[in-house]
Amino acid sequence: MTTHVLVVGTGLIGTSLGIALSRKGFRVSLSDPSPTAARLARDLGAGQLANGQPGGQDQQPAAPSASDTHDAPDVVVVAAPPDVAGAVVAEQLRRWPNAVVTDVASVKGAIAQAVERAGGDLGRYVGSHPMAGRERSGTMAARADLFEGRAWVVVPTTATRPDAIQAVLGIATAVGSVVTVMAADEHDAAVAVVSHVPQVAASLVASRLRDLSDPAVSLAGQGLRDVTRIAASDPRLWTQILAGNAAAVRDVLRELAADLAGVITALDALDGVDAPGALEVVGRAIGDGNAGHARIPGKHGAAPTAYAVVVVVVPDTPGALGHLLTDMGAAGVNLEDLHLEHGLGQPFGLAEVSVLPSAAEHLLTALDERGWRVHD
Repeated sequence: MTTHVLVVGTGLIGTSLGIALSRKGFRVSLSDPSPTAARLARDLGAGQLANGQPGGQDQQPAAPSASDTHDAPDVVVVAAPPDVAGAVVAEQLRRWPNAVVTDVASVKGAIAQAVERAGGDLGRYVGSHPMAGRERSGTMAARADLFEGRAWVVVPTTATRPDAIQAVLGIATAVGSVVTVMAADEHDAAVAVVSHVPQVAASLVASRLRDLSDPAVSLAGQGLRDVTRIAASDPRLWTQILAGNAAAVRDVLRELAADLAGVITALDALDGVDAPGALEVVGRAIGDGNAGHARIPGKHGAAPTAYAVVVVVVPDTPGALGHLLTDMGAAGVNLEDLHLEHGLGQPFGLAEVSVLPSAAEHLLTALDERGWRVHD
């Protein structure tokens, strides 16, 4: 029997999930407070409008009718903002007394508590968090492959039924995610470090650019772009996320502030004088960062791997990068990662091609023979 999934909220995550599930053979219904957003998600292939949604099969009121109940979903996915997700989950649990209900917000403890306070059936509620997103938000930013190869954390309560957990695991697996099961407090502490604090840090660094002169900003290179990439995120959404995980984020930021204060003190001591011990503080901060970076999972979630980087000068012309990748393939070398930095005021870019160390020398020779300007 085809699983019927009701997606409540047709922004980036809800619409992407609807498209991905529809392509996998699930029956998907769509609901959103904005009729325009729901219809747009439908037109993008995310599913059909749900009963009660303007333009849907009927115009049912909030209480389910007999036909509404007959067409009940098996799973409801609440893709609502974190500050209202708990209330929406509780509402869906009441409306669909036989359905499993999950949410996809990036905080879990606060939502589970809100569901419990509202009297929601925790046996049918399973928190979840797909670790997927984009700098862009909204329905039009949706992608069918948004969840492929990304972590999806399933967060049951102590009262959640095993069959409810399996239903959500099935959805996460169907869209290509790598599934992990965690308790809510463990999840919230983890995402504070790997997601929420990086957002704050990126935003604070990027904010230093607001009053910088144009000539100074023009010196920005790939390092600044890497550090500030996520600073373009939606302020309203991130205010809700940080408020929902305030305690965990606060604790990490306090530790970060203490480390930063130590570096500032060392730099004060080094200002024009030789201060024994100060250089060690600065060096240790950079070294600890190296050690932490080395723990970030590698390709396909495997153990971190040290790659060799070959830098190739690529003309800024149509098809040039494609030719480079084709020549790499012809040389029998697999691309592990790629960073492209445009030359300042120059009609070329620098492609930093990451490959296995054993392939680097062969790649250098092969590309040189094909006329590429390369160096390691």
